[in-house]
Amino acid sequence: MPVFAANLTMMFNEWGFLDRFDAAAEAGFTAVEFLFPYDHPPEIVAERLRRNGLTQALFNMPPGDWAAGERGLAALPERFAEVQAGVAKALDYAAATGVKRIHIMAGLAASDDAAAMAAYRRSVEHAAGRLAEAGIDLLLEPINGRDMPGYFLNDFDRTAALIGEIGLGNVKLQFDIYHRQIIHGDVAKGLERLMPLTGHVQIANPPGRHEPDDGELNYPFLFAELDRLGYQGFVGCEYRPRGATLDGLGWIAPYRGARS
Repeated sequence: MPVFAANLTMMFNEWGFLDRFDAAAEAGFTAVEFLFPYDHPPEIVAERLRRNGLTQALFNMPPGDWAAGERGLAALPERFAEVQAGVAKALDYAAATGVKRIHIMAGLAASDDAAAMAAYRRSVEHAAGRLAEAGIDLLLEPINGRDMPGYFLNDFDRTAALIGEIGLGNVKLQFDIYHRQIIHGDVAKGLERLMPLTGHVQIANPPGRHEPDDGELNYPFLFAELDRLGYQGFVGCEYRPRGATLDGLGWIAPYRGARS
């Protein structure tokens, strides 16, 4: 059965960020993920994990100025020094939290821009090399253009081809089922074909990006497919609750007690 990681950026927003760790554990989660931990010292984040017995499944490298609309730096040729600094900062948090998967965001750039692709490959190769020294996987995630217009990495096949071209064992695909459905559809076959490259899975149900029991996808079938395909990683719950977070957790009851 899948092991679900509560996404503390989207879920449990009824609590302040640090208190979301407690709330997720009390709700029965054994793992958490979030976009960014950098507003809090690494030792404080680590303490919240330890006291709640939680595993840190994933977080992102610094994305640039998120409030100003930046969505990553990796594909921006003039920002490589900031990418390098962001890798170092993420590694500080990795050392504190024990995370084994970190996502690098590409940024906003034309997907056919040769300079952006060269910059992206340089950033990925640098980050992967640094993370490999710590035994950490680097994740690349295609993101749909409806939610994030202009995002550089917006195609699963292109991402898979790039991972193959780079040829580094710790560079993996972040397979967000919500983004896959919006970009390409054909989710089950996509999972089957891309599972050898997949290092992390995330869920939400289109069109509203809500709980997996509300929308156009049959998530019980997809969870069974993950088991059939032998997926051993976490499944990140990167959805926006329809209402109060706890009120929407009925869908998870059949999966309680899964491995951690």
